[in-house]
Amino acid sequence: MKSNADFPRLLQAFFTDRLMRQQQASPNTIAAHRDTFRLLVSFAQKRLRKKPSELSLEDLDAPFIAEFLNYLESERGNAARSRNVRLSGIRSFFHYVSFYEPSRGGFAQRVLSIPMKRYHRKQVEFLTDDEVMALLASPDTQTWIGRRDRVFLLVAVQTGLRVSEMIGLRFRDVVLGSGSHIRCVGKGRKERCTPLRKDTAKPLESWQREHEGQEEDPLFPNVKGGRLSRDAVERLVTKHADNARRRCPTLRRKHVTPHVLRHTAAMDLLQHGVDRTVIALWLGHESLNTVDVYLHADLRMKEEALAKTAATGAKPWRYRPDDEVLEFLRGL
Repeated sequence: MKSNADFPRLLQAFFTDRLMRQQQASPNTIAAHRDTFRLLVSFAQKRLRKKPSELSLEDLDAPFIAEFLNYLESERGNAARSRNVRLSGIRSFFHYVSFYEPSRGGFAQRVLSIPMKRYHRKQVEFLTDDEVMALLASPDTQTWIGRRDRVFLLVAVQTGLRVSEMIGLRFRDVVLGSGSHIRCVGKGRKERCTPLRKDTAKPLESWQREHEGQEEDPLFPNVKGGRLSRDAVERLVTKHADNARRRCPTLRRKHVTPHVLRHTAAMDLLQHGVDRTVIALWLGHESLNTVDVYLHADLRMKEEALAKTAATGAKPWRYRPDDEVLEFLRGL
């Protein structure tokens, strides 16, 4: 007979058996699922007045999961997109449960039927050339940290690497000289090489020469020599964006984050006529459709397309449906 408190056993098996052994999931994927279940068991502890080690699977039925998702939005202030990320992690767990314990398949299916929430997709934010120059001028290059920050920002805005890829760079990942490039491991453990322009390669070479790190050392270390954290990168970008706003007023209307630097690299490639297939490969995207957001955001390209059009000279007219059913459908 199974113990009532079977949820801890299933959760541990999900992480160790499914994610780590079978799927060999990346540390980022494991961390994302971990954070989801930390939130979930904390919520269950408050609502059900049970310790996490005393929870049963039946405590986490579909209505309870729906209540948890509403809590994320209403009380924690999570956007629909963040809510969907949490639901995706919960779905992965219940998929595992349905295979691991087929007798619970019907129970798991009710949770799996909870739909993702639709949300409004905003246009991507990116920086203009003047805004990039103002941002790069912010770090004080008279200090070690200032020199590190400037090279970090320069590499990020030219390569479009993700935050996880930037903080994971090591000295041996940089190849300088003829065909300068950076190697990184992106999502899905896919390795890719990103070329470096001369105006990026030269400061990077000077930084490496000054730091004199070993091959396995972080390319952009913190003051203790270890890797920068995500929070440290967020603070780094926010700090220099705030300083840059004094030089460039247009930055006052923008919320500059590390991901905005990635968008900036993509928009720069697009505006210079690079094919979207190449941009997808450059950024490490799985699908070409992901690049479409940059096409929608590029107002300059739309204005150029508009300039190529000409009025047809046709007389304007208003469509009038000839049937009341058509009129009803049109008004919906």
